[in-house]
Amino acid sequence: MKDLRAQEQDLIFALDIGTRSVVGVVGRPSGGRFKALDIEMAEHGSRAMLDGQIDNIHQVGALARSVTERLEERLGVHLERVCVAAAGRALRTQSGSFAIDISEEKSISAETISRLEAGALSAAEDALQVEDEVRRQFFMVGYTVAQYRLDNYPLASLLDHSGQKAEADVVATFLPGEVVESLYAAMRTADLQVASLTLEPIAAMNAAIPAELRLLNLALVDIGAGTTDIAVCRDGSVTGYTMATIAGDEITEAIMRTFLVDFQTAEEIKRNLRPGEGACYTDILGLESTASFEEIHAAIQEPMGRLAEAIAVQVTELNGGAPSALFLAGGGSKLDGLREKVAASLGMDERRVAIAGNNFAKSAFADEIDLNNPEYATPLGIAVSAGLGLLNDSYVITLNGETAKLFRSGVLTVRDILLMNGFTYADMLGRSGKNLGVTLNGRRMVLRGEPAAPAILRVNGEEAAINAVVHAGDSIRFQPARSGKDAAKTLGELLGKDFTGRVLLNNREGDLKTSLCQGDVILTLEGPAGVAPPLLEEEPPAPPSAPEGEAPAPGTEPPALSPAPEAEPPKDSERELPKPRVRKREVEIFLNGKPIVLPPKENDQPYYVMDLLERSGVDFETLDGPVHLAVNGTECGFSHAVKDRDSITIR
Repeated sequence: MKDLRAQEQDLIFALDIGTRSVVGVVGRPSGGRFKALDIEMAEHGSRAMLDGQIDNIHQVGALARSVTERLEERLGVHLERVCVAAAGRALRTQSGSFAIDISEEKSISAETISRLEAGALSAAEDALQVEDEVRRQFFMVGYTVAQYRLDNYPLASLLDHSGQKAEADVVATFLPGEVVESLYAAMRTADLQVASLTLEPIAAMNAAIPAELRLLNLALVDIGAGTTDIAVCRDGSVTGYTMATIAGDEITEAIMRTFLVDFQTAEEIKRNLRPGEGACYTDILGLESTASFEEIHAAIQEPMGRLAEAIAVQVTELNGGAPSALFLAGGGSKLDGLREKVAASLGMDERRVAIAGNNFAKSAFADEIDLNNPEYATPLGIAVSAGLGLLNDSYVITLNGETAKLFRSGVLTVRDILLMNGFTYADMLGRSGKNLGVTLNGRRMVLRGEPAAPAILRVNGEEAAINAVVHAGDSIRFQPARSGKDAAKTLGELLGKDFTGRVLLNNREGDLKTSLCQGDVILTLEGPAGVAPPLLEEEPPAPPSAPEGEAPAPGTEPPALSPAPEAEPPKDSERELPKPRVRKREVEIFLNGKPIVLPPKENDQPYYVMDLLERSGVDFETLDGPVHLAVNGTECGFSHAVKDRDSITIR
């Protein structure tokens, strides 16, 4: 092979990994459109794809490598970075809602809206997990805010409004982890680096429906071999996407059954079907036969009607009714009579249902290649998305040393990246262990659960907030939060090893080995330990346990990624007989606007934001949404050290 030059930064290489074929497109932006320089297509030798999902990773990777090498040879370029799209077959859509109290804010900020949406996304993912018997890894593809509400009143935007309670309803879309991983694995087999990943229905829409037309209520239906992907837009943006499980293969299989031919022969008959033209074929018995157009057309009417009806059902459900216009794309869109059947199923004027292809010129063009082919909707759409900035093929972000998976266009935050790569909101926040409340000799005691060890989040080596915007080339280091253990003690551990008297537990003779439960009532009758020990809720909170080793000191690097040792609880004897200590200086702070005096810690340790959680008024036992942390007006993490006269916000 001749020497190849490196792939320029603006040279876009897109691969459409379809059920029947792999299509590669190479080009670059030119005058606000994508200029296609070359296109190559090759069909799978056998069924390496099932309904849009990769079944044989190595076979798909080998075919992608073959398509890549043909393009490299003709263009003289070594193609390394590739833009791809995931099929809509395995998409899972789930709604979620979340509310936060905003009474302390003068007006709602963009950061508050981000936290509100994050809580709703977390609720959507939790609901999705409930539907499965075992917990699966899901990657967030994208989401749409269905409704904002302020004090129960619906609003289109919350920004700069004021009120008491803000709510958001979202519709989030997820892909199972195995779908994403198989696509990445196939590209690694082809010796290609995935630079961007989008969804096939969104890619097809980017090619067929330019942004300036999305103010209208339009639908794009991409009929492939294994799946029919659907996207809907209105008011300037894509508002939803889904898929139908029936597609072109059902038409092919109907021809197989009617004319007793193999799959490949049936495919050729379907592709060459034109009014007035018949087909000559050899059936599986070796007999040569002919079939007229009318005979073939009659054989596919039933599955074609089911396809049209399935499209109508999904479009109506996604859009809330028929759209203003609908575009058919993909190889299946060329079936004679399908356009009319889709229009009838939706109750639309036939003139409002069109075959995509002629309007590709608004977003893509070529000097010597005919692009007016509905089969090019997805590969061109992937390339257009990258070339016109809807996705950026140079937009590479690393997460914990590996290239992060990116699904959506536009501005991305750290939270988006983490959710897209399988982390959950619980990984970002963690939960404190449950407290254990008991009554000892008539006095209420609260045994504190272990506090959550905070997540460690750094962007390019610097501590960052969860809603920080990320940029091309950024390196994210994320260590999930570790939830604290629930409080647990036996009756004997509570009373101390020196206790020798009788004790009643819930009005029955107590066994010192009995584990305490929430709400237990304990009464000591005699013995040296018959007096209640100091109330635990009166003690200052313990310093935060570091997530992966030791507690970080101010200004130091977070601990390395390693298993966290278990913290030993303080011994009861030490609690009963405290050692004399030197009085150290108290720490005066402002917590949520109120002055608080913190007693000095043992060994002169500093206070951390985590130490103040129990004093913040936030109910961490029922917490199901984001917590806003700031010191002196600057967002921070749980492990941020607190100094004298600092102003801390925890909401």
